[in-house]
Amino acid sequence: MQMRAVLKMYMVRLILVMLAIGIEASVNGQSLVVLHSPAELTKKTQQDPSQGLVDLATAVPHLKLDLRYASTHNFTGVRLYPKGQHRSYLRRDPAAALAQAAKELEAEGLGIWVWDAYRPYSVTVRFWEMIGDERYVAHPSKGSGHNRGIAVDLTLYDMKTGKVLDMPTEFDDFSESAHHGYAALTEKKISNRELLRVVMERNGFIKFQTEWWHYYWPNADRYDVLDIPFNELKKELRAVEQ
Repeated sequence: MQMRAVLKMYMVRLILVMLAIGIEASVNGQSLVVLHSPAELTKKTQQDPSQGLVDLATAVPHLKLDLRYASTHNFTGVRLYPKGQHRSYLRRDPAAALAQAAKELEAEGLGIWVWDAYRPYSVTVRFWEMIGDERYVAHPSKGSGHNRGIAVDLTLYDMKTGKVLDMPTEFDDFSESAHHGYAALTEKKISNRELLRVVMERNGFIKFQTEWWHYYWPNADRYDVLDIPFNELKKELRAVEQ
């Protein structure tokens, strides 16, 4: 039975890899290319520095990370990232914009609390298998802002207490209560949601209508979809820095 379980796990991983490596799908007449090699990303970054991924922990002041997909505390009930994963990434321009937003919030005694940013493409494939609703998860044929390193899931926290602000819902709530504009909420929840929206939009991000916590950088077609595992990404970024 144990061998059968191991084989099943191996087959699932193999299928995900086959979906991710070198995949090309027709999207509005264009091809979706998924980069799976850290070396490919480094080459792109050498040609265009804005393509580089930045470690948010070093770029964003007072950042708190609570990467839900590195634990079972998420809507799937399954750990999808490496256990203990404590690094999160965005491309250079959105990372700089998020850092600027953090500096503005600091003046109000608030900080940024991140649940997710860069997400390997293979994880998006698994999300689609579970949810299959484009209001909440990206279709694998298109890839997502998270896969491109330009989307971030976040909230705000009080720097004195360390506690998150009262928002409309919990993270990854798929009800209408999570939608921007939903009004059947307390005045405080609406105010906090609007505070986050204003500071993010002022710094160039775009809100995702059905998820108050999700913001993304414009011009997604400038960035390739990535399926680089976190451990390989960390090694590559460290090598580049050296």
